[in-house]
Amino acid sequence: VQLQASGGGSVQAGGSLRLSCAASGRTFSRYNMGWFRQAPGKEREFVATIGKSGDRTYYADSAKGRFTISRDNAKSTVYLQMNSLKPEDTAVYYCAAILAEYGSSRYSAYDYWGQGTLVTVSS
Repeated sequence: VQLQASGGGSVQAGGSLRLSCAASGRTFSRYNMGWFRQAPGKEREFVATIGKSGDRTYYADSAKGRFTISRDNAKSTVYLQMNSLKPEDTAVYYCAAILAEYGSSRYSAYDYWGQGTLVTVSS
């Protein structure tokens, strides 16, 4: 599966952005999906994951209460709604797909990655 992330941009603190990740192919519903991010000079970190049918979600502590992951299998797209953004959310955000029973917070577990979209939050 090929993944194409979009929706990044520059916002002020407290603002919102919605990231999208479109998948190619007809097997999107077989994959659990995740969002990760990588800030300059830091390791890639887990943000959120969602089950194949959208019924299971799991968030990093930093994302809980502010970010919402969702998916539309008919459109082969996963979303990350980000609200109340903070400067520390500045990073390149990546979507990823894992062909397994469940999603994972470990980036090494994922099978496919999108190219990343940059989110910049200014104070």
